[in-house]
Amino acid sequence: MSAMPTIMLDFPTGGGAMDFARYQQAAIKTLQPPAPETDPVLVPLLGLVGEVGSLATAYKKHLRDGPGLVSGKQYLREELGDVLWYVAALAHRFGLDLEDIAAASLVKINDRWRPTPKTDRTHFDATFPEAEQFPRQTTLKFALERDRKGRTVAVLTHDGTPCGDPLTNASHIDDDYRFHDVFHLAHAAVLGWSPVTRFLLGCKRKSDRKIDEAEDGGRAIAIEEGISALVFSYAARHSYFENVHHIDHELLKTIAAMTSHLEVSILRAADWEQAILTGYAAWRQLRGTRGGNLHLDLDQQTLTVE
Repeated sequence: MSAMPTIMLDFPTGGGAMDFARYQQAAIKTLQPPAPETDPVLVPLLGLVGEVGSLATAYKKHLRDGPGLVSGKQYLREELGDVLWYVAALAHRFGLDLEDIAAASLVKINDRWRPTPKTDRTHFDATFPEAEQFPRQTTLKFALERDRKGRTVAVLTHDGTPCGDPLTNASHIDDDYRFHDVFHLAHAAVLGWSPVTRFLLGCKRKSDRKIDEAEDGGRAIAIEEGISALVFSYAARHSYFENVHHIDHELLKTIAAMTSHLEVSILRAADWEQAILTGYAAWRQLRGTRGGNLHLDLDQQTLTVE
């Protein structure tokens, strides 16, 4: 365990409530000034690394000696306290407030992880005429056909009517990207948002010119198509999310940045993760069966392949 100064707190420590702001103020009173020409961040940063190692050692002893050993639990408590001291010291060196860091962390966690049970879903079109709303429940069909050029294309139909154009993979690789409209359908089912699906199903919100242009127009469609291509590139390197339960947060942050000016920005990274995984579960089924019927249930936020 690396040497660390003893903290003399100027408030009661006998079980009383303690907030991060007061803890940080007390902790930095024992923070030593850096040596001349030394980066002031370096010592607390290296100290934090060392204390994390000490914490791992303490837990190893906890496992070896058994959880019933009182001294083992006290050792873990002490090491966690040392880690917290160095975090407070680093926050001070960076000009940050420990309390603000803790609050921001909770906001990030709430954005990242989807609660159970699910929260009430968002219908962005609830105030629009029924013809301009996503159908809350509907079934579409994917089928593979040969076009006049002899290419294998995916054809999406709704009540027997084609939705959009027949799609090829548009690639030298036969990777079944031709089924990628299923990702847009998953966005509609889970997020209640998909300008591409609005175009395919003919339910753009034309009664409001600004919404039709900004939320359902060409730019929004291009953004959603870009998200589809971006995630597919990532998914191809991760077994198309088979047996994958979570997606890298950096990818979700990129999607959030791409959609920051759109109505869907009020949703969370956890919602996007669920939409993506739902879409790829359906895509893998379509790929295996070479087509099939898709049932969307926007109220239950599900997309199932029959």
